[in-house]
Amino acid sequence: MKNEESLSIEKIVLVGAGNVATHLGTALCDAGYAVVQVFSRTGESASALAEKLGCPYTTDISRIVPDAGLYIVSVKDSVLAEVVPPLVRRNPEALFVHTAGSMPMDVWKGEAHRYGVLYPMQTFSKGRAVDFTAVPFFIEGSGEEEAGALRALAERIGGHAYEATSEQRRYLHIAAVFACNFTNHMYALAHRLLAAHGLPFEAMLPLIDETARKVHELPPAEAQTGPARRYDGNVIGKHLEMLAGEPRLAELYEKISRSIHEEDKSQLIHKLK
Repeated sequence: MKNEESLSIEKIVLVGAGNVATHLGTALCDAGYAVVQVFSRTGESASALAEKLGCPYTTDISRIVPDAGLYIVSVKDSVLAEVVPPLVRRNPEALFVHTAGSMPMDVWKGEAHRYGVLYPMQTFSKGRAVDFTAVPFFIEGSGEEEAGALRALAERIGGHAYEATSEQRRYLHIAAVFACNFTNHMYALAHRLLAAHGLPFEAMLPLIDETARKVHELPPAEAQTGPARRYDGNVIGKHLEMLAGEPRLAELYEKISRSIHEEDKSQLIHKLK
């Protein structure tokens, strides 16, 4: 049985210096953890985050400090696997975690002895503060002690911790893409459409806010409104005519309208069963 000392994660190294690492690093420092080093292959990013957190940085993975208790990796999915072996060699007995929603925990298997996943399901932008008391963390550990250590960390910085398998987390990530990334893309398209016709995007904000508030109280399918739900061909046809000069938008409008209508029919059939 590992003792409590072996699970000490007061000293932390951040591997990566992007949006997630920036916000997570700040939250860790605010919670009293010691972030002792930042690593990034991009010197400018590493330097900026290290200065913010008051710690040194390196762009050389072989110079990562070997005495931290926890190494948190927040890098692109495409480079995660290549970072793992040289990182683990720096301190094989430490706890290693990544923060990716779509990558399995087993990326560490065969390299690290103690490992896991600490996935904060939130949208992060460097210039905007994040309230970690509203952030759900989905954790997974190679053992009960590792999972417990990650749960304690998530709760100490103010988040809510939930255990989820790698398979469950993959679906969480897909759902988050639909709920967040695709939704924001729709805002961007609406912004462009309004700007082209001399209208302010700010006029959309009350509508956007009310839509978001409703799903706190209603299932999203019940909160759905608009011409697509009732499949008002008259309105939809006019909108498609207006988008004739924007074939990409017209195609997107038509496909999403059809999806809304089909989903509504599916929900109705389910209720009747």
